[in-house]
Amino acid sequence: MKNTDDVFFPAEESLNTGKLWGVGLGPGDPELVTVKAARLIGAADVIAFHSARHGRSIARSVAEPYLREGQLEVAMVYPVTTETTDHPGGYEGAIADFYTQSAERLAEHLDAGRDVVVLCEGDPFFYGSYMYMHERLSDRYEAEAVPGVTSVSAASAVLGRPLVQRDEVLTILPGTLPAPELARRLADTESAAVIKLGRTFGSVRDALVDAGKLDDAWYVERATWADQQRIESFAKVDPATVPYFSLAVVPSPAYAARSAGISAVEPAKTEDAVPGGEVVVIGLGPAGPQWLTPEAELELGQAEHLVGYGPYLARVPQRAGQQRHASGNRVEAERAVEALEMAATGARVAVVSSGDPGVFAMASAVLEQVENGPWSGVSVRVVPGVTAAQAAASRVGAPLGHDYCVLSLSDRLKPWSVIERRLDAAGAADLVLAIYNPASRTRTTQLAMAQEVLLRHRSPETPVVIARDVGGEEESVRVETLGALHESFVDMRCLLIIGSSQTRVVTRPDGSPMVWTPRRYEE
Repeated sequence: MKNTDDVFFPAEESLNTGKLWGVGLGPGDPELVTVKAARLIGAADVIAFHSARHGRSIARSVAEPYLREGQLEVAMVYPVTTETTDHPGGYEGAIADFYTQSAERLAEHLDAGRDVVVLCEGDPFFYGSYMYMHERLSDRYEAEAVPGVTSVSAASAVLGRPLVQRDEVLTILPGTLPAPELARRLADTESAAVIKLGRTFGSVRDALVDAGKLDDAWYVERATWADQQRIESFAKVDPATVPYFSLAVVPSPAYAARSAGISAVEPAKTEDAVPGGEVVVIGLGPAGPQWLTPEAELELGQAEHLVGYGPYLARVPQRAGQQRHASGNRVEAERAVEALEMAATGARVAVVSSGDPGVFAMASAVLEQVENGPWSGVSVRVVPGVTAAQAAASRVGAPLGHDYCVLSLSDRLKPWSVIERRLDAAGAADLVLAIYNPASRTRTTQLAMAQEVLLRHRSPETPVVIARDVGGEEESVRVETLGALHESFVDMRCLLIIGSSQTRVVTRPDGSPMVWTPRRYEE
């Protein structure tokens, strides 16, 4: 084998460029290299691989049985790994320059008509270094990735435990995430694999503790690496002994339960409800932690289980031992049943809602199930939160300073004819309106119809506050008029406040609009 660092290649006149291959080698056992990968390695003109400055390449050692004499080698040596650098762009700048320089070295061979195989442990598009060559070269040359067995699959195999089954969810996480974020994501899933341990072992262990999954986690080191393989309970591992090529695995909980002889338990009925269990429906406010009330924060901290729409659960910090049960946006009834079933077994369950749980949110959904199902023996409490309407009003002043109506334009749970009658009545009564759910991807006509109804009773100059993502990273607030209101101004993250005949707009010292409705109303 020839190292291209020591060889000069004269320019070759060729109309054909070479092909770039990213070849996955699997987790470490040369016998787990795929037939296609072995064939391509043996046929390639150039073999490229990454290594640290010590020069040893794990990828090359795995591929060695398939190499042949006469192949050219390109060793792409990282300038930094975990140490510091004096590069003006810092670590990220040094690595970006390294990848660009490495890609140009490969491009010289491709321009000369040589096929280049870049060796990659595991799978080339699964946290693999090849992807950085691919993104720099695939627009100029034919490029193809050849999949390989991942370290996660190998860890499951050597453990002898399935990762997931049936409807279970598997989450794969890098150990480099902050511990609170790791804990939240681990709590949100059923099965998990955390890769890139090494120096991150301590924070990964803390995250597993906070997520209540430490006792279910396994440590797997160098899966399939013959005599170097190591498997043990994650809780028993000495952090000082952990290398980079190791991972944490939380296998299928259903399989673990069957292996332990635990059978599925039927949901508790009302007459079997265990004392002490309850459901607390909690309002988180419209956005971040600054909107959370002390009462809500206290209740969240006391819960054993958190149930809610995924993005809302993500706003709640993970606490040690809490279990999370995330679900989609349109399964409120199923979410309520899940919470009540757990509470009936004696658990303390918090159901989270954005804003206030009693305003177009989960409090009604839970109480509907209590009335319609066998849950009358389960205690349900509601903890209020700042509503989206209150938050939006605060941004512009006091548009809700007099009587107002809160109305949703969504016709998912009620017919449009009912919405139209209510709009007409509120318009005739000269009430300020706080309108939730004014539009969505599938509802694009209701806003114009609502505008038409209200213009029967209101001047086209009536002020309209359009508040989007109040308190969030994409917050925007604008003031328009009812006559100029257009559906293009609004999406599903907006709330509208439509003024009455008395609502005023004045200009603040900074030039922004102040909107308010007087407390007195003259006939």
